[in-house]
Amino acid sequence: MTDVQLAVTDAFRDEWGRVVATLIRMTGDWDLAEECAQDAFASALSSWTASGIPERPGAWLTTTARNRALDRLRRSKTEAAKLQEVVALNVPGEAPPADDSGVSDDRLRLIFTCCHPALTLEARVALTLRTLAGLSTAEIARAFLVPEATMAKRLVRAKHKIRDAGIPYRVPPAHLLPERVGGVLGVLYLLFNEGYSASAGEDLLRPDLTAEAIRLGRLLARLMPDEPEVAGLVALMLMQDARRGARLDSDGELVSLEDQDRSLWDTAEISEGTRLIEAALRRQRPGPYQIQAAIAACHTEAARAADTDWRQIAMLYSELGKFVPSAVVALNHAVAVAMADGPAAGLSVVDSLAAEGALDGYYLLPATRADLLRRLDRRAEAADAYRAALVLAPTEPERRYLRRRLAEVAG
Repeated sequence: MTDVQLAVTDAFRDEWGRVVATLIRMTGDWDLAEECAQDAFASALSSWTASGIPERPGAWLTTTARNRALDRLRRSKTEAAKLQEVVALNVPGEAPPADDSGVSDDRLRLIFTCCHPALTLEARVALTLRTLAGLSTAEIARAFLVPEATMAKRLVRAKHKIRDAGIPYRVPPAHLLPERVGGVLGVLYLLFNEGYSASAGEDLLRPDLTAEAIRLGRLLARLMPDEPEVAGLVALMLMQDARRGARLDSDGELVSLEDQDRSLWDTAEISEGTRLIEAALRRQRPGPYQIQAAIAACHTEAARAADTDWRQIAMLYSELGKFVPSAVVALNHAVAVAMADGPAAGLSVVDSLAAEGALDGYYLLPATRADLLRRLDRRAEAADAYRAALVLAPTEPERRYLRRRLAEVAG
């Protein structure tokens, strides 16, 4: 990969959401914003090769995308009024005007627009991941465990709903925030998870996405200081992100939680996350993000993997299941049960989940089953389960990890 290609790739990860959000504010046209942003990134490959990489790639991309939008609008006679509005707006690089919420961050406005209660929860999350994070339709579909064609239709319907219903591009006033917060938190957590464990590709980690999710989470926490679930989510993201430096070894190979070098964990993030979750829990209004943050705290509090309080984690997953009765939560509960009561106890739960079929296509189901069978020294069955997981694993680091485990049991 050339220096220019690398710079464009980095700029896409860092600037896509900012460019698209700015264009949506300017034009009010979601499809136009995405198309012009894509044109700008495509133009960067040739322009930067000829003239060099600009000092401020984001400003260059925003200006280029804005000019493309203006050109498109000039060619449409029916858009004359909109063109006048766009031309009158602030030039790229200047802060947009704040609305009645006092928030001027275009990306946070975009999240709240996407999370309008007129949209389904799945549509809110998917649309924001597409427009803000630049995830492909295929990546979002994998995150939701649905076919790509199904997700494409959801995205189109969501954009039409925003246009037809005249949903405003702004952070809502304070009295309307509670009805939006669930969707916003869901967006931030999926954005974080895509960065923490990518849904596809050569790289397991996308630190740009985790950093953006944490940044927006902190901004939301300042906007809603009395909402414990917001603090719980920020705490959860911080304590998970704290382990990022230990998740891959020097060769880029995946390291399991129990084998990680805990001296590499980020103590500053752990301390901040601990303070947030302790303050949130004192409000005695528990919710799923607070419970997950409490689970993460059980891991960060253990100096060694052997010191982990797995019985407490299993109890917390049981509580989480009351808020989020999903098969994924049940699978995580099975892992905690296996660590607390032995692999046979966990395997019984995993086999029940497999029989239900809700996690068909989810690689962590056969991967978990394989690990439990390995611990029980049922090597042939473990090998079969590792092979099944390999077919489904989304990233190359995860596939290499599974191949190593398969070689251990097969050998």
